[in-house]
Amino acid sequence: MTTPEHILIVDDDAEIRSLLGDFLQKNGYRTTAVAEGKGMLAALDNGRVDLIVLDLMLPGDDGLVLCRNLRARSDIPVIMLTARGEDMDRILGLEMGADDYLPKPFNPRELLARIKSILRRAKALPGSRETGEAARIRFAGWELDIISRQLVSPQGVVVPLSGSEFRLLRIFLSHPSRVLSRDQLMDLMRGRETDPFERSIDVQVSRLRHRLADDAKEPAIIKTVRGEGYILATQVETKK
Repeated sequence: MTTPEHILIVDDDAEIRSLLGDFLQKNGYRTTAVAEGKGMLAALDNGRVDLIVLDLMLPGDDGLVLCRNLRARSDIPVIMLTARGEDMDRILGLEMGADDYLPKPFNPRELLARIKSILRRAKALPGSRETGEAARIRFAGWELDIISRQLVSPQGVVVPLSGSEFRLLRIFLSHPSRVLSRDQLMDLMRGRETDPFERSIDVQVSRLRHRLADDAKEPAIIKTVRGEGYILATQVETKK
């Protein structure tokens, strides 16, 4: 019998925790609900979590801080909830590594649809936690540590990556020497249906190239294939 996927709900509103917990359980998920960051960390230490529904406004460390810290140790999918609908909050959440963003009040069925979509993509993503991925990946003198999410330059300097930059780089490293279209990259990054206002893949590739000191005019690592998309044009070496 298949074990139900485990959803961790982090929200300081007891009514929301109860309603979401009951709703998700009725739809076949196992749930744990906590009110703040300490409870979230304790739940993560107690066993496997497949997705986190994380409120932005929390007592103590807020959702942005918790998401950023989580991304230093794990790639568990995160959907952020907030009563504040400003674009800047949404963008900050995505930059900190959230996979999706849903403003309150929301329809639980919409949240359910997003959870299902993100979990499907998490299983399909190259280098998913289910595949026993390499701990470190070397390419063009660079090294990406999957566990710590650190990118180290050929000179030994740690280069910070946003959540979206990390995911995009992982996708390229999992498909070396293969042309990936913009549509494919968009689908692998998050999926069009959950984030219609996602900044263009071109902008994200440009930012990733900047992190890699890859000349925008004559890139050597991530090359543009005119009319088709992008390709990681370097050898990749993985280490456990």
